[in-house]
Amino acid sequence: MNGSKDSDGTLQSTSFEHHESCASQHGAKHQSRGVTPADSRHSKPGFLIGVLVTAAFVVILNETTLTVALPVLMGEFSIDADQAQWLTTSFMITMAVIIPTTGFVMQRFTLRAIYSFALLTFLAGTIVASFAPSFVVLLFARIVQASGSALVIPLLMTTIMRLVPVERRGSVMGFVSVVIAVAPAVGPTFSGLVLEHLGWRWIFILVVPLVLIALLVGVTQVKNFEKPSRLSLDVLSVLVSAVGFAGTIYGLAGMSQLAEGVPWDRVVILVVALAFLGAFFARQKKMVAANKQPLLNLTPLANREYKLSLCLMLISFSTLFGFIILMPLFGQNVLGLSELQTGLVSLPGGLLMGLAGPFVGKLYDANGIRVLIIPGSLMLLLAMCGFSSLNEQSSVWLLVACTMVLNLGVALMLTPLMSNALAAVPHDLASHGQAILNTFQQVAGGAGTAIFVAVMTFGSASYAKGHVGVNGVEILSHGIHVAFLLGVVISIIALLISVFLRFDVLRDVPKRQAAESAAK
Repeated sequence: MNGSKDSDGTLQSTSFEHHESCASQHGAKHQSRGVTPADSRHSKPGFLIGVLVTAAFVVILNETTLTVALPVLMGEFSIDADQAQWLTTSFMITMAVIIPTTGFVMQRFTLRAIYSFALLTFLAGTIVASFAPSFVVLLFARIVQASGSALVIPLLMTTIMRLVPVERRGSVMGFVSVVIAVAPAVGPTFSGLVLEHLGWRWIFILVVPLVLIALLVGVTQVKNFEKPSRLSLDVLSVLVSAVGFAGTIYGLAGMSQLAEGVPWDRVVILVVALAFLGAFFARQKKMVAANKQPLLNLTPLANREYKLSLCLMLISFSTLFGFIILMPLFGQNVLGLSELQTGLVSLPGGLLMGLAGPFVGKLYDANGIRVLIIPGSLMLLLAMCGFSSLNEQSSVWLLVACTMVLNLGVALMLTPLMSNALAAVPHDLASHGQAILNTFQQVAGGAGTAIFVAVMTFGSASYAKGHVGVNGVEILSHGIHVAFLLGVVISIIALLISVFLRFDVLRDVPKRQAAESAAK
């Protein structure tokens, strides 16, 4: 990637009248921070966002496609469950390491350069994975895939914040929710279908043409709406954040072994990682206070609404990923479903999320967050209660119904919370605000997976000790029951937090924009 302006010029930011009226006012401010706004006559911001949404759906789909395939891969490469889990854990770790740098990347390089690099990197990882001769090579390929994936979502979100007026962001974010939540939800269905009729390598092979199409369309059609600035990279911050975020997820993943004894090596790593994160946060605040360019500007965390929205997003993601890791275990090992049947369990809920996304966005634009966030929290609680009631005699349709309630609840929460968080921060901090959201989402996903698995293991072990002679299916069923009881507690916390959110954040945005314009 390079920082030079593309020869075909810049993509005019938008034809929206709101942006046209503010173009001259925004110019001086953008130039002062090294970013030049493009002409506002371009009439196709929707096409650019559509291209980015398509690319994001393809890359995020891969984050959960291997969950159903893990038992197959364990037999293929003669590895145990702890080793196999690294195929998903490494993906989250890589994302968490790279995403904090995206605030810098979005300002330093052109849109086309970032897009091309992200898709080419993801394509390379996908091709290597499809022909991987060993577990180590497959693990390396997953890391390469994640390196490209980490850039796509921040690229999409920052573009939306730059080009879409605040009064229409909810609707656009509704479509984006298809990427953020539906892709991980339908990943197991896709992989289950492929495993049933082809083989695990086809999970990657079938994605290659989709990536190629997204890459070719993007390279030929995506232009740039801002000139890059010549920012310097704080290498020390990059190293400290990499150790902190990677170590945190790695340490949390090890907590799934608690039933076998305290994994002290993981505990030490987690403590050290948290210390590194503390140093990273302190350094970023110090750089902002000294009027220097931080790697990740943490100023959005000082905003109450941003923090509360972030907290609720993390809770919803942790429960979603906890479900994603437990559902295949329950479906295959307790109910006796095949890989395809297990994958199909999540399909109705994933489709429901996709259908609900645009309507949720429109409701948010029209009514704010009140009519969405509390019902969403209640549905999350109801779903966890339903999951906790399941056992080996339960109907698969009850599992499907609970999954649909969970996905609808997350859909009602995700778009409003993301929009609410970003609406609460100044425009020029949008890329950093989005980077914070995405980074902690990966941590929440890793934490949710580790905690739910750890509780399940504890519950199974304690039940086996107190009920000698019971079969393994009943033991596992009880462990999953206990894990979902934890989900009930987490959902209650989410419901309580939702009460403290303000419901009129959008009303403050025009006033803040007017104040920002006056200051320029």
